[in-house]
Amino acid sequence: MITFITWLRCIAAMLITNAHYTGIYPTDLIANGGLIGDIIFFCVSGYCLTNLKTGFFRWYGKRLSRILPVVILISAIYLISGQYDFSVYASGTEQTILYQALNAMNITYPKWLSWFAYPTYYHFVGSILVIYIPYYFILKFKYAQNNLPIVMSVIVLVYVLIYLFAYDKSYYHIDTVREPLIRFLFMESMLLGAWFKLNDLKLRNMGKPIVYAAGAAVSFLVYFASKIFFSRGSISQLQILNQILIFVLLFFTMRWFCSIDKYLEKAPKWLFACINLVAKLTLEIYLVQYVLIDFVVGLNWLFPINWILLTAMIALSAFILHAVVEFVTKAVEKGISKIKKHERV
Repeated sequence: MITFITWLRCIAAMLITNAHYTGIYPTDLIANGGLIGDIIFFCVSGYCLTNLKTGFFRWYGKRLSRILPVVILISAIYLISGQYDFSVYASGTEQTILYQALNAMNITYPKWLSWFAYPTYYHFVGSILVIYIPYYFILKFKYAQNNLPIVMSVIVLVYVLIYLFAYDKSYYHIDTVREPLIRFLFMESMLLGAWFKLNDLKLRNMGKPIVYAAGAAVSFLVYFASKIFFSRGSISQLQILNQILIFVLLFFTMRWFCSIDKYLEKAPKWLFACINLVAKLTLEIYLVQYVLIDFVVGLNWLFPINWILLTAMIALSAFILHAVVEFVTKAVEKGISKIKKHERV
């Protein structure tokens, strides 16, 4: 793994988790940054998935094998323990195009599928399972791969047309992660990551880090100011600008970290070991935290004791979940290997 990508994956995990710490801090204003963490993670994913040497089904199956076993296990644990309600659909299912299409045809969408397959309780999982598909074919098509800025511009055009003619602009909600339109931003973020990887030799450790850091800082301040302004009904018609601003922030953040990769490599070994562990457990950290946050909030402990307890619980739970899934996966792979070997004999 390239060093700056590991750092960004870790930062994304921390931002997403921090945004969910509502009720933990003295003020919920601190519990913010989740969407920034989301687009960083999608960008990092795009960066890491440009080497498409296999067919689509094998490639997509590999992606599913990394995500779904963890989702299935943690969802089963929380459903059995009563933390999730299996009698209803997983959060957000009613908003999916698939659900709406089936409902129009009077076909019932199984509740268990909504929890364990798609879209699941977790908005990130539902989004990335969809975005993987166009991402693969865009990167597989040589002309599109060589002209990613053009492809991204076409996607922006489609996005703007939908926004202008089919989007409810009467109130501010464009950065709500469970709305389908947010996937345009996620798709663009993934393609931006791919662009950075395809231009790695021209960008990594190149340029002026101080300029990119300043760009990231300014765009960060402008983005959060825009959230305040666009949330006022009088100018909510312009809220699409918020998505442009956060994408600019993503670009400068990627460009900044990309330019200081050689410096990040010199970080103390103990620090990088911690960064790498968090980066490795990003998915598990995201999956386990919701129930644990509710539990700790219910204790009504004072800050920062509640923060320390919650963070420790999330870290330990994520590590255990990762270890269990890894053990089961290896056992299954070993069993399949033995069966194939026996068949050959």
